[in-house]
Amino acid sequence: MAKSKIIFECEACGNQQSKWMGKCPQCGAWESFIELSSEQVKISQELAKLTKSTKSATPISQIQIQKIDRKSTKDSELDLVLGGGLVSGSLILIGGSPGIGKSTLLLKIASNLADNNQKVLYVSGEESASQIKLRADRLGANSDNLFLLTEIDLSSILAEAAKNEYKIIVIDSIQTLYSDKISSAPGSISQVREITFELMRLAKKDDITIFIIGHITKEGSIAGPRILEHMVDVVLYFEGDSSKELRILRGIKNRFGTTSEIGIFEMRSNGLISAKDISSKFFTRGNAVSGSAITVTMEGSRALIVEIQALVCESNYPKRSSTGFDKNRLDMILALLERKLEIPLGHYDVFINVTGGVKINETACDLAVVAAIISSFRNRPISKESIFIGELSLNGEIREIFNLDARLKEAVFQKFKNAITPNKPLENYPIKTFVAKEITQVLEWM
Repeated sequence: MAKSKIIFECEACGNQQSKWMGKCPQCGAWESFIELSSEQVKISQELAKLTKSTKSATPISQIQIQKIDRKSTKDSELDLVLGGGLVSGSLILIGGSPGIGKSTLLLKIASNLADNNQKVLYVSGEESASQIKLRADRLGANSDNLFLLTEIDLSSILAEAAKNEYKIIVIDSIQTLYSDKISSAPGSISQVREITFELMRLAKKDDITIFIIGHITKEGSIAGPRILEHMVDVVLYFEGDSSKELRILRGIKNRFGTTSEIGIFEMRSNGLISAKDISSKFFTRGNAVSGSAITVTMEGSRALIVEIQALVCESNYPKRSSTGFDKNRLDMILALLERKLEIPLGHYDVFINVTGGVKINETACDLAVVAAIISSFRNRPISKESIFIGELSLNGEIREIFNLDARLKEAVFQKFKNAITPNKPLENYPIKTFVAKEITQVLEWM
């Protein structure tokens, strides 16, 4: 009789090995390998077979492009992140820290879609029906086409989905569900993988749009195996501080659109709603203060005016810290300031903060960071009527950036008077533009 094969699986990332290991070679987790039962090994092998393609190759010239029909969620910010709306048969994963607003947003979206004569099923494995009803009353999310199911058994959820012709299903959350095919506890690697595969098969077979809420780890990634993000069509992350009003929904993966757009929401007493006037929420007007400079960053097609704050103070043990700005880029800028401008920052603490919880992922805000640091170091206030736009090179040059006209157009809309830029815009705007080609020119202007 053939000896059964023993497989060990990492609980952190799902990596499989033929023997137990103290440290996972894929994710580096210690003592995370557990032995799979024969039933779990069988299911894992079946999933591997199902994911293999059995179709024959077709010349790309003969492929017919299918038209993608989108339906609006009645939420402008979510539609923007999704690429224009929901696609039938798609599997959407939304992650975020506890209390950030995932359940609140999806319950409101479910109600919007239900009001549009679509049957929606909201499945909750974390809260009771009365708790969700209280939230629905607060959000005004009561509709006859919105159905609630408090269940964690996957087979019961699939049976309910087969019994009624639902167009939208919301799963809150994937870590609370379990399948009776696998003996491990809910939230384990095997359970999450099996349940996600079944939900994906349901979405594609019956053309149902399924939202999945996922918990995140302390590192900020979706809890569970990495395959979870590979299997779904769209991955969205909520960013921001749950103690503050503003939330940012960022697309990490989207098979039906771009991932460069962000959605900005505001938490109010009646729930999480789209921020209508977001342009003035990331900077403050008022008297000029030292250590503060304003710039314009691009998030997809949207120009956002943000405030860069800097604090420079003398210290025996210098520290560098940044919130919302790349730490390695900050170190490069500080080295450049010491070399080109001879500013002795070696014995100073330098702290950088981007207000509003925005994370800057582009280099066009380098000039504003330099201005804020110099302003704090010299205790020299910068006018709140000026903006700084430009990328720094290692030799101290200020390089041109893309979408300068779009940035200046937003600055004019917010009634700024001065702009320090690396080049002149293509069009004439009612704003004074000062061209700076080198970092020393910025110092002269300040």
